Order: sequence, then C-alpha cells, then structure tokens
Amino acid sequence: MNKNSLKIDGIDKIILHHLMKDARKPILSIAREVGVSGAAIHQRLKKLEASGLIEGSKIIVNTELLGYKTLAFVGIFLDVASKISTALKSLTEIPEVVESHYTTGNYAIFVKILCKDNAHLMHLLNKEIQSIKGVARTETFISLEQQINRQIKI
Repeated sequence: MNKNSLKIDGIDKIILHHLMKDARKPILSIAREVGVSGAAIHQRLKKLEASGLIEGSKIIVNTELLGYKTLAFVGIFLDVASKISTALKSLTEIPEVVESHYTTGNYAIFVKILCKDNAHLMHLLNKEIQSIKGVARTETFISLEQQINRQIKI
C-alpha cells in the first residue's frame, strides 16, 4: 500500500484514540462504543498495521521506580562528520542511551540518556561517551521535569 494514499475514517480515529491512550483496552469494549463487531475492529486494526500507521504496541516502564532518577540530553560534537557511524555503533552499546537523533545545528548527534543520579551521569559522560573515537566534546542538559508527553493527535 502506498503510504501517501492511506485513508482513515472516523471509526479508525476512534480505535486509534482508545489504543493510543491504553494499548491494552479490550477490542470488544471499543466495538461496543463504536457500534460494530469485535471482528470489524480487529480487521481495521490489521489494515492499520499493514499500512504501517501502527507500529506495534509496548509496555512503558516507570524508570524512576528502577532507580533512574536523572534524565539528560547530550549534544555530541564529532571531530569529523564521517565518524558518525562509528560513534553511533558505540552509543548503541551504552544501555543508558535510550534515544539517538542525527540533527541539524550544532550537534552531529543528540542523545537522551537515563541515569541513576548525577554521579552516574558524570561517569557516562567522562568514561563512556566522551571516550568514543571521534567525539570531540559534548554539551549536556539535565531535565528537571517533563511537562508534556504525548503522541500527535489523530
């Protein structure tokens, strides 16, 4: 299916709204609200998955309960842009790096990392990230609080 030709209707939007809020919401509960059969909802979900609009579902773990109290964003400057592949390979080996973005602007790479505390963050920066071949320097931003956490509205 051509992703540019994807068409979703009001029922699809209701299904997506419910499942984006709670991916474990029973299909039959959604079907009752919409006024169609559970099989119809299931069929629509399969269509949305096949189109690539739905990319699976996941459980979101509360990382604070696991002891990860510090969230930081690190802008990574490379000494040579051609070292990005090597740097990314090394970054994927650091479990605390949970996101990586290739960006425009000052940084070649912008990562999101979870740390137990500031000492853990300092260790990751000094011993792990800044020791990667090609990393010239880093700039770190500690998140004090996340105020918005959402997906795009459908």
